[in-house]
Amino acid sequence: MIIDLSDTTVSQVAKQLVNVREEGGAVALGRVLTLIIAARNGVAEAAIDAANDASREHPMRVIVLTIGEGPARLDAQIRVGGDAGASEVVVLRAYGEAASNTESLVTGLLLPDAPVVVWWPEDAPADAAASPLGRMAQRRITDAATATDVRERLSLLGHTHTPGDTDLAWTRLTHWREQLAAVLDQPPFEPVTAAEVRGAAASPSTALLAAWLQMALKVPVTWSYDDPEEWQEGIKSVRLSRAEGDILLERPSSSVAVLTQPGQPDHELHLPRRTLRECLAEELRRLDADLLYGRVITDGWSLLGPPERGE
Repeated sequence: MIIDLSDTTVSQVAKQLVNVREEGGAVALGRVLTLIIAARNGVAEAAIDAANDASREHPMRVIVLTIGEGPARLDAQIRVGGDAGASEVVVLRAYGEAASNTESLVTGLLLPDAPVVVWWPEDAPADAAASPLGRMAQRRITDAATATDVRERLSLLGHTHTPGDTDLAWTRLTHWREQLAAVLDQPPFEPVTAAEVRGAAASPSTALLAAWLQMALKVPVTWSYDDPEEWQEGIKSVRLSRAEGDILLERPSSSVAVLTQPGQPDHELHLPRRTLRECLAEELRRLDADLLYGRVITDGWSLLGPPERGE
């Protein structure tokens, strides 16, 4: 069910939410958090779709805030039932002076005594924790992959990092880190002497994986960008050097990786790029600070040198 409210106020939206629950039987008692999505109109619907999918694992209230130019006005839309997954979705479109105080727009719609997560699908503020929406949140989710200059964005994330911050470029690395850790847990248990990471120039995950390896293994780590005509998205390969030979985990395509180890047959692994829904659902599983990400984006990033080849 979708309810449109034109030229309205936050208090009227809150009252309508109560009416919807009383008349339609939809209740908020099972909601575990409030997710605020700050997005422009062009990406809001994709973000809502991802949140609706993630809500089946994390029932929540979703507040979507978009800002536009024009005379002061607030339009709203309430989505429940089949149009909202296992969540309630409130879309707020604020214009002109009505958008001057984003904090006041969402405060009256937050679930009482529930954690608040803010997600910027793109165009995140320079300092997420210091922004009006970020100050009210336990977790703040950004996505460096949407930045024009991903290395500059990662440097900024490290400089402004506050516990509770996270980035989907880090979340996309989960399966890569799991695979590499599993390989190193198998004999022979020889130390890694060097590592190399390759990926697309538009992939901040390439640099973050190199920073994680630099910090975890304490060995020289080189990283480089592939020619965009040959590889356009995500991580291409990781090579770990040991005395008996190299371990290579490489993607020949965007969904499959091949693991090559000395003295063993090659293994083909299912390693697709993670969807937005998968990354968001993972981030919502924990509402405490991601301490490992904090160390990687600050200490690990500061230890990492520049890429060996140009973008």
